[in-house]
Amino acid sequence: MSQSNYIKKVAIVGATGTVGSFIVEELLKKGKFDITAVTRKDSQSVIPAGLKVAKIDYDDESTLVNALQGQEVLVITMHTLAPPGTQEKLIRAAAAANVPYVLPNEWGPDLADEAMANDVLLGRAEAPIRKLIEELGKSAWIGMVTSFWYEYSLGLGAETFGMDWKKRTWAFFDDGETKINTTTWRQSGRAVAGLLSLPIDPEKEGGASLSGYKNRFVYVSSFLVSQKDMFDVVLRVTGTKASEWTIEREESTQRFRDAQKRRRDGDQTAFPQLLYSRVFYKDGCGNYEVRRGGLDNDVLGLPKEDIDEATKIAIERAEKGLKYH
Repeated sequence: MSQSNYIKKVAIVGATGTVGSFIVEELLKKGKFDITAVTRKDSQSVIPAGLKVAKIDYDDESTLVNALQGQEVLVITMHTLAPPGTQEKLIRAAAAANVPYVLPNEWGPDLADEAMANDVLLGRAEAPIRKLIEELGKSAWIGMVTSFWYEYSLGLGAETFGMDWKKRTWAFFDDGETKINTTTWRQSGRAVAGLLSLPIDPEKEGGASLSGYKNRFVYVSSFLVSQKDMFDVVLRVTGTKASEWTIEREESTQRFRDAQKRRRDGDQTAFPQLLYSRVFYKDGCGNYEVRRGGLDNDVLGLPKEDIDEATKIAIERAEKGLKYH
């Protein structure tokens, strides 16, 4: 463990994944972390230069504990379709290895809102993980609230932010004016690097510190926007005209109920519609910048971003039909 008041050793699960790759890149830019990629023994992923590699077998707890020995932070990024129990195994191994801090697989909307969290099913998965960390008593959790990834969500299709770029259609939920926070992949990576660069304990009275976020959520964002705001930006950066688009309108509540029914009928592809339509409810659950009294962007040293540039990336992704990378 570090003898200084700053984190040095960081282990990350999902180092080559969607948000994980950006986290690794931003940690490397800091030039002060020893980073270990924790990866399955049979993984063929190419790990970035500058990282150590710890091969694990999720069915052999000793390999997980050995991989995490001496680590000060465990960052978990994994697909929502990862086998059940995978994250729990990592949490138990982190406790056995006495890892002080764990960033669980949150990376989404404000799960401190229990009603919304349970509606979108994520609360049922993540709340027990946070509870387990606290019960084991060896680590503290820090939950990263990033909301939806902007360039991914805008470019994915109508089921997310409502835009189908190739068909030139946009489904506005309710009046299309509900504002939500949204974050780019790059800003998510910067947020983790900024968080782990804080002193472990305050260096002056009232100063920011990593320990100040023990068992708490960190709220970060790139943009606070409505669907109509996004539409205006898309028109601006693509040179298309409003007359070229077909605008549809749906009630967010009905859209959510439709997705619930589809899932009950066995259609698991309805999950994005369920998730996004619920966060766009007019109750303000997606606008945590206002609901929580501000963001942690300044504390973490995050820059202001250019929504035009992020939108261009989203359009490029839509053109290519990309789902993740």
